Amino acid sequence: MVKKAVISVSDKTGIVDFARGLSVEGYQIISTGGTFKVLKEADIPVSYVSEITGFPEILDGRVKTLHPKIHGGILAMDTDEHRRQCAETGIDLIDLVCVNLYPFRETIAKEQVTFEEAIENIDIGGPTMVRSAAKNHSRVTIVVNPVNYEEILSSIREKGSVPLVLRKRLAAEAFAHTAEYDRLIAGYLEGQIDTEVYFPQNLRLFASKVQDLRYGENPQQQAVLYADPEAEKGTLVYGKQLQGKELSYNNWMDMDAAWEIASEYQDTVCVIIKHTNPCGVALGSNALEAYTRALEADPISAFGGIIAFNRVVDEETATAIREKFYEVVIAPDFSPRAKEILADKTNLRLFVVGREACCDTRGWKVRTVNGGFLIQEEDKGTTPIAEWKIVSDKKPNEDDLAELEFAWKACKHVKSNAIVVSNKRQVIGVGAGQMNRVGSARIALEQAGDRSKSAYLASDAFFPFPDSVELAYSHGIKAIVQPGGSVRDKEVIEAANRLGIMLVFSGKRHFKH
Repeated sequence: MVKKAVISVSDKTGIVDFARGLSVEGYQIISTGGTFKVLKEADIPVSYVSEITGFPEILDGRVKTLHPKIHGGILAMDTDEHRRQCAETGIDLIDLVCVNLYPFRETIAKEQVTFEEAIENIDIGGPTMVRSAAKNHSRVTIVVNPVNYEEILSSIREKGSVPLVLRKRLAAEAFAHTAEYDRLIAGYLEGQIDTEVYFPQNLRLFASKVQDLRYGENPQQQAVLYADPEAEKGTLVYGKQLQGKELSYNNWMDMDAAWEIASEYQDTVCVIIKHTNPCGVALGSNALEAYTRALEADPISAFGGIIAFNRVVDEETATAIREKFYEVVIAPDFSPRAKEILADKTNLRLFVVGREACCDTRGWKVRTVNGGFLIQEEDKGTTPIAEWKIVSDKKPNEDDLAELEFAWKACKHVKSNAIVVSNKRQVIGVGAGQMNRVGSARIALEQAGDRSKSAYLASDAFFPFPDSVELAYSHGIKAIVQPGGSVRDKEVIEAANRLGIMLVFSGKRHFKH
């Protein structure tokens, strides 16, 4: 009996050679649409699906393979009863199905794609054939990935058929393929729901393994990096490592923190991170000046840190970086000369990210807790100055407000309780993760030292008592921005007025746990 193979693929990589190999081994090829045309032009014997079904394609091609002579041929088991029914109904057994699906992901990634265009790229017949063949893998070979073509052909040439162990593996891959396809469609449709953030009743998370990491937070812990297929190609995980040793879990955590802060600013900025907190953030007229000023903030903590720029790293900046020890440098790109200068720092990772036009994520943050997940909306952006409320008698001018905004953006990314002290668009003190706010303020102000005179202070949440304002005054702080909202706001404002400190309420808290 002649073996039969249905081939209908959107990704035509390697399909001509695969089909030719099957034909040489005696398979009758059945195909549809564009795949039929490609195989016909390659002089491969191929039958159009309508010749098998005796029924034309209808509904603008929406119905081609949804027919008993296709699905009966795929789903029939190797039993006397099934063979008898197939003989009575004129159904021939199908032994191999090679299908990959309409390019839904590529379609919705296009700029200005319409909803109607996306819907028309939802494959129906393809997933149905894939699932039918995968279900009946005891007899049928299903293949959805071109990387498997050669292995399948080799098995047929050497053994006359595809062994069961391989068919099982291919079936598992096929169900994963359709599951991911459906998840992608569901995610797209959920994104069309008229609400700012939609949390589905049943969470579907799918991620593709990118790489094994050197280790987790500690050497005894294993770790892996996965990519979110719904994130844009300009996001961190889709960046490219240019040089250096493998990245660890902690490297990725710090890289994420660094890139988040660097992305917060429009002007040229350099961020230096240690243990997910910034030890240096500064603006500059160019990358070198931004780096130099960021390093000045805390050169001791910067040792072994992660650096992020929102501008290309040039020759002069690379020369300065080369003099210190860092783990990773992240930037939109590195000039050819910068790459040469840093090339002999073989352990230093250079990482390019964010060159693509779009760098959106799905808009969620996901964390695990014991036995489950916590999902929250991303804390994007900060409150614009126009929405701030000046609550002190002493009023800040435009430059004061711009300085407070610089400190406020940095403070948003510091572990709470968070205090940031800055001056002249340079972070000079950071208090992170303390159990009380005045403790964080004390650390930040002591780090700033004499530089705190006429400097600016930001707090990620309200001051519950006037004590932090009084401490700030004792170190010479000129102005403070905080969200407000405490039951003791009146006491805090009175303290600012008594001490002559400018006080601004942003109206929005930025806890980071």
